[in-house]
Amino acid sequence: MKHLGYLYCLILLCLLPGLSGCALVAVGGVTTVATVAADRRTPGTVLEDQTIEIKAGQALNSDPDLKTQAHWNVTSYDTVVLLTGEAPTEAMRQRAGELVKSVDKVKYVYNEMTIAAPSSLVARTSDTYVTSKVKTKLLADKQLTGMEIKVVTEKGVVYLMGIVSRAESEIATNIVRTTSGVQKVVKLFQYAD
Repeated sequence: MKHLGYLYCLILLCLLPGLSGCALVAVGGVTTVATVAADRRTPGTVLEDQTIEIKAGQALNSDPDLKTQAHWNVTSYDTVVLLTGEAPTEAMRQRAGELVKSVDKVKYVYNEMTIAAPSSLVARTSDTYVTSKVKTKLLADKQLTGMEIKVVTEKGVVYLMGIVSRAESEIATNIVRTTSGVQKVVKLFQYAD
């Protein structure tokens, strides 16, 4: 019976390269459970943020020009939305922001999209790597749990979202500033004190 467990693990490991998105979803589910336990938002607000991200993505995808000519990321924390990515024109950038603002329950939108061609896969991979380094350092810090801070990286700019004390904000900001690959830190925190 023990061998069957090993066999299943071996099969899963062989399938992971082809199912990397699915594996991330499975791991993400476990991460979400752990995050909710350490999050300062209510479980209802966490669910609302996830719903906002889905609805905003659907709204942006419903615009044919944004869907084909722009690259965007939507991150919601306590119903405040960070919109990052690239749009080829200021009009498209503004339209993306308006679409996200129109989503039910959105309090505010930080529209940080830049006017540029969509970023390359290499640039996005680099940003993902920076985000993982930052999250790892935040989690390792004994003064922070790291879990209540959302980290988004776009072109080396790291955006930090969460409900933190001012002292936690300073600790987190200093950790991020000393992480290789970080060009700039933008704090979008809500302060608990």
